[in-house]
Amino acid sequence: MREDYQTLIDEISTSLGTPATLEDRDFRLIAFGAHESADDGEAPEPDPVRTRSILQRRSTAAVRAWFEGFGITRAQEPVRIPPEPAAGVRTGRLCLPARHGGVVHGYVWLLDDGALDLADPRLARAQRTTARIGALLAAESRAGAHAGELLRELLADPAGGRDPAELREALGPSADGPLALLAVTPWEPDEDAAPSAGPGGLPGVLARCVVAADPAGTAGSGDGTGPAAPAGPAAPGAAAPGPPGASRMLAVLVRLRTGSDLAPARGVAERLLGRPRDAGPDAAAYGAGIGGPHELAALPRAWWEARAAARVALADPARGPVAEWAALGPYRLLATLPGPGTPDPAVGALLEPGHRELARTAETFLDRAGQAGRTAAELGIHRQTLYYRLSRVEQLTGLDLDDGGDRLLLHMTLKGARLAAADRPAAGR
Repeated sequence: MREDYQTLIDEISTSLGTPATLEDRDFRLIAFGAHESADDGEAPEPDPVRTRSILQRRSTAAVRAWFEGFGITRAQEPVRIPPEPAAGVRTGRLCLPARHGGVVHGYVWLLDDGALDLADPRLARAQRTTARIGALLAAESRAGAHAGELLRELLADPAGGRDPAELREALGPSADGPLALLAVTPWEPDEDAAPSAGPGGLPGVLARCVVAADPAGTAGSGDGTGPAAPAGPAAPGAAAPGPPGASRMLAVLVRLRTGSDLAPARGVAERLLGRPRDAGPDAAAYGAGIGGPHELAALPRAWWEARAAARVALADPARGPVAEWAALGPYRLLATLPGPGTPDPAVGALLEPGHRELARTAETFLDRAGQAGRTAAELGIHRQTLYYRLSRVEQLTGLDLDDGGDRLLLHMTLKGARLAAADRPAAGR
């Protein structure tokens, strides 16, 4: 349907001789039309609100509140909105609500600065085209809501072996291509009023839904002591590695261009995280994980991977705020293990609060494959300081950092502790 929207917006823009933009009712960009002026004069100064909408494909809450203050959510006819430089609106607009069945599903924005006469017959034609857009948006919303509900049912019991045939039928030909699932956590009720909302203007999204972070009751108790995760890909539902403190997670099914290119899923995740990131200092409390690519029949496995990756995105800032299962490194193994409980006795002393700097030094050293120069540079310390700290690590743990087995034990325990530390604060949110 995206191509239909673009064609209709181009039709409006060409007919009226003014740039037109289409956004959904949540002010997410769907399509925009450029209009080349016939004059040879200097191009007008760009409108910041329109520029941001095109580049970031969404508008801020402040911009949304400003425009909604003119009654566009209830309007039956075009609404003229004057410029307001303080709000970033340098050019006046006409808003054409895209309605269907008495509901506004989106908005067509015309940059006209008062030039268009409301009695202009071209505007009447544009309104008829906008009504067609409203019907398309309504149909897409219904289809997306249905697909979202089927996706939720499939993911709510990943171990149940539910037949994805209904979801395949709802998705049509798109179900045959490579797919990726992404998990965004935590997803609070006020962030998604419709638990099984449709794609919502996000390119490549086939379905989205909100599910419990522990849908099958197997994610553990929230204290990191839950049951074992699956032993292998054949049983992805045997454990749920989602963050225990997140009551709900957003699941998004994305169509990929090729089997190995996860860029579309990453783009969707980054746009979804834009809202929490704008909220301020709590941005670190949000993360997204991408599982796949997989075919439709393997969605339970993709969901398990996505949830594990979301957990790592919260735990390790170097891999967040969007983490891909394929790039999790040692966390891929840790995600399949039981809750960490008590750390290995040899490393327990190093994990005490008074030795955080030593633990960080050891983890960085092991992350850099034991290369002292790289480690010292990253930590911003002298090599002699690094060697002293590493000797203290060996004294505390009794481990030999020249021994491969001891290095592996220390490295995995430190990574496991990082995951556990991320889970504990989540339980209190």
